[in-house]
Amino acid sequence: MRYYGYVGKYARINLTNGTVCIKPTPKSLARAFIGGSGFAARILWDEVGPEVDPLSPENRLVIATGPVTGTAWPTAGRYMMAAKSPLTGIWGESHAGGHLGPEIKYAGFDFLVIEGRSPEPVYLYLNDGRIEILPAGDFWGLMVHEAVDELKRETDLNAHVACIGPAGEKLVRFAAVISDYHRAHGRTGMGAVWGSKRLKALVVRGHGSVEVARFEQFMEIMQEAHQRGVEHPQAQALAEYGTPLLVAYKQSIGELPTKNHWTGVFDGAENLMAETLKERYWVRTRACFACRTRCKKVYKSTQEPYVVTSEGPEYEAIYSFGSNLGNDNFPSILYANYLCNQYGLDAISTGCTIAFLTECVEKGIVSREEVDGLDLKWGNHEAFIELIHKIAKREGIGNLLAEGVKRAAEKIGRGAEYYALHVKGMEVSGQDGRTHRSIGLSHAVASRGADHLRGLVTVDQLGYEEIAAERWGRDKLPEICNPYSEKWKALAVKTTEDVYALRDTLIVCWYTVSWPPIYWVEDFARVLPAVTGEDAFGKVDELLRIGERIVNLERCFNVREGITRKDDRLPERFTKEPMPQGPGKGQTVNLDIMLDEYYDLRGWDKKTGIPKRETLEKLQLQKQAEELARMGKLPT
Repeated sequence: MRYYGYVGKYARINLTNGTVCIKPTPKSLARAFIGGSGFAARILWDEVGPEVDPLSPENRLVIATGPVTGTAWPTAGRYMMAAKSPLTGIWGESHAGGHLGPEIKYAGFDFLVIEGRSPEPVYLYLNDGRIEILPAGDFWGLMVHEAVDELKRETDLNAHVACIGPAGEKLVRFAAVISDYHRAHGRTGMGAVWGSKRLKALVVRGHGSVEVARFEQFMEIMQEAHQRGVEHPQAQALAEYGTPLLVAYKQSIGELPTKNHWTGVFDGAENLMAETLKERYWVRTRACFACRTRCKKVYKSTQEPYVVTSEGPEYEAIYSFGSNLGNDNFPSILYANYLCNQYGLDAISTGCTIAFLTECVEKGIVSREEVDGLDLKWGNHEAFIELIHKIAKREGIGNLLAEGVKRAAEKIGRGAEYYALHVKGMEVSGQDGRTHRSIGLSHAVASRGADHLRGLVTVDQLGYEEIAAERWGRDKLPEICNPYSEKWKALAVKTTEDVYALRDTLIVCWYTVSWPPIYWVEDFARVLPAVTGEDAFGKVDELLRIGERIVNLERCFNVREGITRKDDRLPERFTKEPMPQGPGKGQTVNLDIMLDEYYDLRGWDKKTGIPKRETLEKLQLQKQAEELARMGKLPT
């Protein structure tokens, strides 16, 4: 059986008994779910039930590529991993760029399914069709960069490595996996899943290739797509400044999260803007595989004690360690991001847990003695850096923060829960529904929790009226592009989630699909048949149906874990506390109006937020409908 786009093999790895089983990639799986997140959704539904603890040997870890991964299509260097999340107890998923994703395919695999727990620390070595489970005792306890260097010396200096640091080993619930030194699989605690399995690293070396079905057609549309990318003004700005360029824009619209999302205006924002960073700290620019946008920036600080040269931070880390902590000292932010990459920590959750604790101290809920004597106040970057060390090592107050804001607030009590800004247990990212209504809905309904990567609509807030008209109809203007209006936002979020689910099966980058809005589902319908030879992938309606299938399957996974409408909620800071400053002063989120419309569009029960039987059957998810019905969860 010949495969195009796929290499045709996957591996099941049992770390408990040390076995590896290599099998053909099921073509039926590829046809129904394409790749990446789609593969993971199907596998986790089948193999990880509600009885499975995220940190147990029974949890599955899926590491997957897509059919476009490793080709020359723009931004085709990404791969993903998924498992039940230790942070939220529900769907967990994370993506990263760099070069490791293509290397997995060049080494001969479309995806991996990892289960069990090794008796001792190990790493996996994928090398041209072979997989070895090798001892990692000498690398356990090392920071990420040192471990990667040592692993390359032991295997192949040209290998690509994904690795956890001490935070993953200590089972910090928002530990990340760091790929190619700087690219983080963050948010949902995939690093803790690796640590629970005593898996230190994945080392990959391959000399294979990805064969496409229609070479000349692919080359033509690929070159045209690259040209559109390099000519787009905002892609050019990304190449010049990277994602820090968002700081100035967020400040201008009053959506730069400041002091634990209290406000959206930060007095020290100018010190964190992209032009300032380029002038004072920029060293060089880097790119991921097959990407001409080149948004990765390397900065250098000579300020004591933050002397460091490192890639990043992205916008999200600048907000989480900067404005959200009342901190305009960029060298400390650069160093904080560097520490997260070394320890293997998610930068958003790390900064948000510190912001939560800082506000609890400010409000008198937590005493200085309870935070190990640290002078925890807005802007005190020395204390923030100390807390990063404590979180990663689970020392002192850091042991509590390592559980995430939801669990930390529940343990503290005394009203701390109000200041724990999360959805379904995952800390809120660098957006605010008070000044951008659609992100309020996206945060509330996303399968991972407070997620900005699986449903963030950008065209409504950034004024892309022509693109909005193309996607949803000119009759939806101007309301759909009014960031303070709830009208039509459910439609925008629903469509965007379905297209992003597709994006995460190919797999291509958030940038150029989500923002700037260069490529969309019509582009996927052109490239997928050329790569795979599957003509059905050339139909936009069929692709949207696959995207909708994946979104619903992830929802079913969460429903099986107990998620309902009651969990699709925002922190009261966004729904009851008016924005105190800036252009959005006085604004709050009216979530229920958008939720009702969203559930109707999705075909989910409005009372429970659970997909209806007819919805699941329409999407060929009959098996899921039957299981939820047996559990008494399906709406009647």
